[in-house]
Amino acid sequence: MTLQLRLRDLREDSDMSQAQMAALLNCSQQTYSRYESHTTEIPLESLIFLAEHYKTSVDYLLGLTDTRKPYQRKK
Repeated sequence: MTLQLRLRDLREDSDMSQAQMAALLNCSQQTYSRYESHTTEIPLESLIFLAEHYKTSVDYLLGLTDTRKPYQRKK
């Protein structure tokens, strides 16, 4: 349940609609809505994109950590 709540909260905090997020992910608004309601699994590439877009980590999106700050990346 954490993933869909975090996706919705982050999207709303960014003042974006589901249609705008769907356009960024190159999917339909209906598909993105299913991501937020967790009736469709999010492809890994989309999950990574969302983490980068929101400047957070996949672990945060999945509820594995409550730390919103992303991890430092290897060079």
